[in-house]
Formats: sequence, C-alpha cells, structure tokens
Amino acid sequence: MEDERKDTLREQPEQAEQLETKKKEADSGMILGMCIGLAIGAGIGAATGNLGLWIPIGMCMGMCVGMSFDSQRKKKDDGDSDPQA
Repeated sequence: MEDERKDTLREQPEQAEQLETKKKEADSGMILGMCIGLAIGAGIGAATGNLGLWIPIGMCMGMCVGMSFDSQRKKKDDGDSDPQA
C-alpha cells in the first residue's frame, strides 16, 4: 500500500507537465484562427454557392493568421520585443 503511494507521488510532476502542455495547446492561436477562418469560409461559400472551395481556403487563411498570433505571443513571452525609446 505504501509503495503505491510513493509511486503516485513520483508520477504527479509528470502529470502536471502533461496538464501544462495541454493548456498550451488549448491556448493556441492557430486553433482559434482555424475556427474563425472556417466560419468565414463557410459564409463566403454559402453566398457564392461553392462551399467545397471556400471552406478549405478559409481554414488555410485562418491557420496563417493564427500562426502569426502565436509567433507574436511567443516574442512577447520571451521578451524579444524591441524596447521603445
């Protein structure tokens, strides 16, 4: 019984790292960008009658915008932004 408790205590830091990784993935700007792009692409596709073309285009555009948001966030987090004079 005590051995099981010791094993559980050893595993907790690993679980904390996994939860932190999942939280970073959930906060990803790329996911948000893809969702917004999907909605915009579906709207344009419905208006033009060509959903098959505009949904993937919207998702790709949203993915690009989301990746740019992520790169800007990482620069701020790392402190790499240029200091203002």
